[in-house]
Amino acid sequence: MKKASIISLSISLILSLCACSGAPGELEISSGSEPSQEEDYIYSSDSNKNTDEDTTSRETSEDISKSSALHSTGTSSQTPASNSESRKKANGNNTSGKSTSASSHYSEASSVSRNESVVSHAPSGETASQKNAVSKAQSYLRIGGFSREGLIGQLEYEKFSHSDAVYGADHCGANWNEQSLKKAQSYLKFSAFSRQGLIDQLLYEKFTSDQAAYGVNNCGANWNEQAAKKAKEYLNIMSFSREELINQLLSEKFTQEQAVYGVEATGL
Repeated sequence: MKKASIISLSISLILSLCACSGAPGELEISSGSEPSQEEDYIYSSDSNKNTDEDTTSRETSEDISKSSALHSTGTSSQTPASNSESRKKANGNNTSGKSTSASSHYSEASSVSRNESVVSHAPSGETASQKNAVSKAQSYLRIGGFSREGLIGQLEYEKFSHSDAVYGADHCGANWNEQSLKKAQSYLKFSAFSRQGLIDQLLYEKFTSDQAAYGVNNCGANWNEQAAKKAKEYLNIMSFSREELINQLLSEKFTQEQAVYGVEATGL
């Protein structure tokens, strides 16, 4: 019995030892197979990465190709628009040219119309000498103011016949009131005048009384200032007493008040 128990115990012990010695081997095999699986996983991941990179590269190439195609298409689609704009600009330039041409024709027409209005004063059957008298009369009116009689006298001085001189004065288009005003203003630029003295001067230039009055009344003169200016003109020539200078201004047809104002303005 003791031997059987010992044998049974020995067998159990051996089996236990065998069981224990097999466990580590299995563990080693298991631990050895796990790195292999990890390596397979890493390799598989790397392969996936390479596949993704290839896919990304292909997609990028496709995107670039699409972008180039779109750019090319956009450029070609813009070209007709550019051509259209060019045609519009060209049409605009043509329109501008037509407008300029129309303006030129209008200006020429206006010029012709003005010329016709100038010569409309003269009958169509005027002689060459009459036409020259009109032209000469108009040239004098551009220089200075003339009365009708004064202009006739000037044309006769230029050796036009009396009839041609009258014709020129009557057909030159002058406004005699305006000519009187122009003459009055020109006199005031060179010397001082009283109102009546300036009227007398215009009458001397053969303006009518009404024309002379129109010119003097519209010349814008201040008669007190004209008296002061005239008093200074006299004092620049010679010496005067106060009373003598007042009398001199009265002889120039300033009023008493104007003469006194003018003398006192000089300090006398």
